[in-house]
Amino acid sequence: MESIKKYIAEAIGTFTLVTFGCGTAVAVGCDSASGSGYLLTALAFGLVIVAMAYSIGNVFGCHINPAVSLAMLLRKQLSGKDFVGYVIAQLVGSAVGCVVLGVVFGFDCGFGANQIQAGWEHGTAVSALLVEIILTFVFVLAIIGVTSKVENTAVSGLVIGLTLTLVHILGIALTGTSVNPARSLMPALFAGGTALAQVWIFIVGPLVGAALAAVVYTALDKSEA
Repeated sequence: MESIKKYIAEAIGTFTLVTFGCGTAVAVGCDSASGSGYLLTALAFGLVIVAMAYSIGNVFGCHINPAVSLAMLLRKQLSGKDFVGYVIAQLVGSAVGCVVLGVVFGFDCGFGANQIQAGWEHGTAVSALLVEIILTFVFVLAIIGVTSKVENTAVSGLVIGLTLTLVHILGIALTGTSVNPARSLMPALFAGGTALAQVWIFIVGPLVGAALAAVVYTALDKSEA
């Protein structure tokens, strides 16, 4: 029963991330030429994490991201069974969020799906993959670091949310910023077209970046030496 509650919490968190994060991108525009829309989108994703960290995070943790779950699996802080359950729940939450966006904005709204941005002069599959690896590495490294010490509990949600905002501020103009396969896969499936053709970048990149963050933090952490 406790595992089911964990999975429900993960689904709710990912649903909220997609609904408010991707929804803001649809509502105000998330390309770098959109000015305030660019920053509002970055803030929306970050603030969702803050809200979820201090709500569902108080009960069962708050991954709402397969890349984060992978990092915790590699650090032996999550069982294989729960990893599978978390990822399924995250994808379900993301799909429900997309349905809500479709109802609210129309099923041709684009769903805030990630893709290589048209204004990025040097945007290629390789450069986009590198960007997603780096953005996710920084994001997940911050998560592992701030959650590794009990005394950080009071501020961890704020740190994680601000770090997600940070990586969005750079990444939106390049890839739209994924750092989260669940946030990318379902919107791409709903949007189709170029977003679906490129979605592998936003699955592979975040997973590689998260794995690197787990390995690097474990190697550097004095308490684990």
